[in-house]
Amino acid sequence: MRKRVFLLRMVGLLCFLLCACSENTSFRRGLRGTNNLLKSAHSPVNLITENPLQVMIENGIVSVNLSRPGGYILGISYKGIDNNPWNKFLSHNSGGEYSGGFILLTWTSSMGASSVPINIDQRYILRSGDSGFYSYVIFDRPKGLSAVEVDQIRIVFKLNEERFHYMAISDTMQRSMPAMSDREKGQPLAYPEAVHLTHPSNPQFTGEVDDKYQYSIENIDNNVNGWIATDSRPTIGFWILTPSNEFRNCGPIKQDLTSHVGPTALSMFVSTHYAGKEVTMSFQEGETYKKVFGPVFVYLNSASSDVHFQSLWSDAVQQLSKEVKSWPYDFPKSKDFFPFNQRGTVAGHLQVQERGESSKYAKNAYVGLALPGDAGSWQKESKGYQFWTRTDGNGYFLIKNVVPGKYNLYAWVPGYIGDYKYNAIITITPGRSINLGSLVYSPPRNGPTLWEIGIPDRSAAEFYVPDPYPALMNKFRQYGLWERYTDMYPNHDLIYTSANRPQFTTGVIGGDSVIARHGIHGLHRLYSIDVGSDHLVKGMNTIYLRQSRAQDPFQGVMYDYIRLESPPTPIT
Repeated sequence: MRKRVFLLRMVGLLCFLLCACSENTSFRRGLRGTNNLLKSAHSPVNLITENPLQVMIENGIVSVNLSRPGGYILGISYKGIDNNPWNKFLSHNSGGEYSGGFILLTWTSSMGASSVPINIDQRYILRSGDSGFYSYVIFDRPKGLSAVEVDQIRIVFKLNEERFHYMAISDTMQRSMPAMSDREKGQPLAYPEAVHLTHPSNPQFTGEVDDKYQYSIENIDNNVNGWIATDSRPTIGFWILTPSNEFRNCGPIKQDLTSHVGPTALSMFVSTHYAGKEVTMSFQEGETYKKVFGPVFVYLNSASSDVHFQSLWSDAVQQLSKEVKSWPYDFPKSKDFFPFNQRGTVAGHLQVQERGESSKYAKNAYVGLALPGDAGSWQKESKGYQFWTRTDGNGYFLIKNVVPGKYNLYAWVPGYIGDYKYNAIITITPGRSINLGSLVYSPPRNGPTLWEIGIPDRSAAEFYVPDPYPALMNKFRQYGLWERYTDMYPNHDLIYTSANRPQFTTGVIGGDSVIARHGIHGLHRLYSIDVGSDHLVKGMNTIYLRQSRAQDPFQGVMYDYIRLESPPTPIT
């Protein structure tokens, strides 16, 4: 019997979401530790265990209170400010490591009939001199465990609503935010996440739509997000920094959640958002598995006054740059985390050669390593590590810090259709550097282009987007665009009914909720349709693309690129 695992159901609060199970799941937790005082050039790291119900670790800058034996983070204090809990970081396992010596807090599931069939080891690292702490989790499935499906893995912090009011996700996505109480007094819309703010405590939010999916971004850009407490003295920033995407699922352009009303800060590792059940982590009975998710860095900073509070964002971005340069870290103690000297590199030169044309440099192409599969399979792959980079202006690429294992090399080139796959398995061993030399991608093509719409860049951005409803606005993404069709075509649908069978059908596809979640793309699918000359007439011809099934307004199609080719011409 297969289990679907989603821990949010079990705890009923924001949590470190590992996998799902039934509400009557039983657990067994244990704590091992000794008092530890770590010497360093900075203030020492102290482990305080006098309280039988809590463990506190502190380094003179940050202190973290952990429940004992559960391993939940009960509170975080920064420079002695606010000893009340800032967050509820609920996890169902725990662990810790500290430079110069370490304490290990462990949790294991009961492995009974109703348990989560995954061993989960959560670890925290607090180092001397750091303005924050690290956290990572190790998933392990030894032989003999039952089947399970994992929908989401994420680290989540619920901050103090009375303090944190300003959210920042990128240089251009920053704003003061409404409160959870504003949502509770608002009007629910077509789905639970979307609420029309009708009576917010701050009048500036009146009439806005709040929806956590309005702040989603792609993995490639989803590396720092957080909140600023502007009414505290000093002004304080709370940030989650994710220095690598190697442990995230579905590649660099997978869209996912960031910070949102709560105030909530999170780092997504695995989810089915914007992709659907096709990317679920599915384990068969007895299937073994091991993977490290993280570490991520929870970073805290401060400014002398709220006049300079936006400098906290710039400082967090600078800190992220330092974390990226230090990746992979050399301080995690787990043998399952691979340091720099145990990783490899892959280099090469990618070119594009269309039918009948000379080769060109594959500029700014996406090139990556993922588990072996078909061309393009990386966008549905959730179990293994993925390592991606972009080519330079001459098509050269270098993929660094690759974890040992077997991979396929994949690529896609903006401006060209299709997916590239290198024709051999690439085996990475510790310290190995591989140069694949010159690689040539030949995109699918039957003949010259007669006309085209859009740009093949895996985005629907070039296609028409109607104006949003003025009364349902948000600063970044707009609710209700799917309903504008009825306003624009109140009497007649843009539907063509043919007495003949269609020339081509995709079958049932989708199920990723991209439209409702304000996405600009879902999973990418390429179709090539042969149109016989007997279907064409001299003069004007019309091609109809018909969506044959729509049970609700959120079922629709987003087009990336459409073109019509003439029959092949002889190559001279």
